[in-house]
Amino acid sequence: MAAAATAPAPSLDDCLKLLRADRDEQKLAGLLLATKFCQGDDTDSILKVYRAVGSRFLRRLLMTGMGKTGNEKGSEDKEVYLRLSVTVLAAFSRVPEIASLAEMIDVVPLVAEVVSKLPEQSVAEECFEFFLLIAGASEQELAKFYEPKVMDALALSISTLPADSKSLELSTGLLQLLVNKLNMDMLCTATIQGLASMVVCLAKLFCVLQNAIKFDALHMLSSLLSLKNMLLFDVLRSIPTRVWATHIRVGVTSILQNRIVSYEKLQALLLADCMMSILGEDWLLQECDVSFQKEVMPVDKFVLLILESARVEIAVLLNELAYLKYDESPKSSTSREDSILQKQRSLAIAFSLLEKFIKLISSGAEDQLMRESTIMKAISGLNETIGIVLDFLQDSKDHRERKGDDLLAAVRIIGSYLAEAPHACKDKTRHLLGYILSIEGQDESSPFYSVCFMLPMLSQITLEADGCRTLASCEGYKSVADCLLKLIELAQVTNEDTGTIVLACDTIINFLNNRKNLQVQVDTGLTKFLRVLPLWAVQSSDLSIIILASCVCALILDLTSEQVLLSQSDFDISALESLSHLFVTSLDQKIGDDDRDLLEQQKMIISGYRRWAAKYPIISRIMQQALNI
Repeated sequence: MAAAATAPAPSLDDCLKLLRADRDEQKLAGLLLATKFCQGDDTDSILKVYRAVGSRFLRRLLMTGMGKTGNEKGSEDKEVYLRLSVTVLAAFSRVPEIASLAEMIDVVPLVAEVVSKLPEQSVAEECFEFFLLIAGASEQELAKFYEPKVMDALALSISTLPADSKSLELSTGLLQLLVNKLNMDMLCTATIQGLASMVVCLAKLFCVLQNAIKFDALHMLSSLLSLKNMLLFDVLRSIPTRVWATHIRVGVTSILQNRIVSYEKLQALLLADCMMSILGEDWLLQECDVSFQKEVMPVDKFVLLILESARVEIAVLLNELAYLKYDESPKSSTSREDSILQKQRSLAIAFSLLEKFIKLISSGAEDQLMRESTIMKAISGLNETIGIVLDFLQDSKDHRERKGDDLLAAVRIIGSYLAEAPHACKDKTRHLLGYILSIEGQDESSPFYSVCFMLPMLSQITLEADGCRTLASCEGYKSVADCLLKLIELAQVTNEDTGTIVLACDTIINFLNNRKNLQVQVDTGLTKFLRVLPLWAVQSSDLSIIILASCVCALILDLTSEQVLLSQSDFDISALESLSHLFVTSLDQKIGDDDRDLLEQQKMIISGYRRWAAKYPIISRIMQQALNI
């Protein structure tokens, strides 16, 4: 009797028969039974169950649970169907062969809609497990997750998950997967809105959480924003409220003001640098109000926190770089080079941030939003850091090293600061000027960018005889001349902005104007510009460019004579005629009294003509005929 009363347990075959039946009731019974067989690593059983039930029924079951089929079901029935469909989808997705199928990927938007309705935690957990497994199985279809409707739904749900929940852990893993597998081909108008939603979601996690996920959010934000994608930046700028930016500010503050390893602080500084790229340098100065924060760091303290953090990292990194590069102790060359590259990348982050900070201070925008005492502290700190960077270059000079991207980056930050404060760190700068102008980037065959970075400062210090004397003592004017020649060559090919060319010309004009006071012999190699500048200037319709080129040429003519020029194989009468026409064009223009710089340059050309007219009969004749001088 007992044996007769005990029914045999349903087998997998019984389950498959129910799943293959025509009626939905039988399929549902089969699915409920299948949950017992779709567990663990029994891949074969799970595959058999999936093939038996079919993707169409799974989709219909999910839509019924969501109330999308048009069939009115009781709320309890819908809840059961929803739970069952999500549970089964999560179970199926544990098999990569199933998870990578197109029909599974097509369900992603529907499941995203489920999580956007903020279901109870058990359902949310299975939804995010489904997402994570699908994303990990199919790299080709990842774009589905970046679609605005999908990512908006995910972001809405993730931002409400409890801090210690399994769902948040799974969703963080999903976001990490999406960020790590993101490539430039995915950054298009179809996905960029979804990525912006991801940034907003991560910003909130970064702000409010105080666990390991806070650092995960920091790393993902840094990775996304450091792509410097203009489409993404434009969408982020267009978001009506800047709450996301405030969230990032609060998160950055939390990282920098606590005792946290240097790597994490560098990531926070990178994020701050990205924020200034998106919203401008005055992002540092924006007042913020976060309702759930009892205290938000005041602008003055926040600005100094960012600056001091960057300064500390720069000092440490420069010291470590110098040790790695110049220490004599034995160490694996591969290990040493890897460490040097890592330090150089980290240094680039801190330098970029410091450069934006210099731009902020020089813009004057801080005057109305920061106390004068804060500004003075900032300037004092910048002075100190530039001094440390100069010490690093002195160390490099002592070790006879003048090639490297870290050295070039050091010159760039020095040039940025001295452009605004040309007499800062005067003794160190003047002592190292010749070396600084000789520094080459790793891929450069001769110094170029180092000179470009220093031109704003050089064009200012050469207004005085002392600055010209410094330039002459290291023959820096030759470096400026070589740089100008290359700039003109590049401008003829790329039509680049002429601002740097103007700075180089100004420096040469200042230097030649002070030549007699210096009592130095100027190299006659500058005469090559008597051919180059007229050819460059004639292509411009900008009168200021034409007059500037004429002014440089007028001063160079003091260094030689017509007879000497014509004796050169690459200089002939046509070159003299081109030069003459350049002078005529420059002087045959009416300049308003309010444009003092152009008037001054015209006076220099006329004064030059009076000095050297007798030495240049061809030029003199053409100018007299055209201008009646």
